[in-house]
Amino acid sequence: MTVETQMQQAIAGIQSAAATMKTFALETQDEEAKQTFWQIANNLDDALMKLKGRQQYIQEQEPQYRQQ
Repeated sequence: MTVETQMQQAIAGIQSAAATMKTFALETQDEEAKQTFWQIANNLDDALMKLKGRQQYIQEQEPQYRQQ
């Protein structure tokens, strides 16, 4: 498995987890839980942006990882 494939899988996993946290936040009636879910979702979104930046760097440095 290439680094690019692993990065894509990590990004997809974090996107899924963030979406799940946002769904939980919208569905819960407990305000404390809602706030916690939104905080986790925001942290995951921050991590996602960093990973996407790293993915871009990998693609620029390693042309063989560029999607065709």
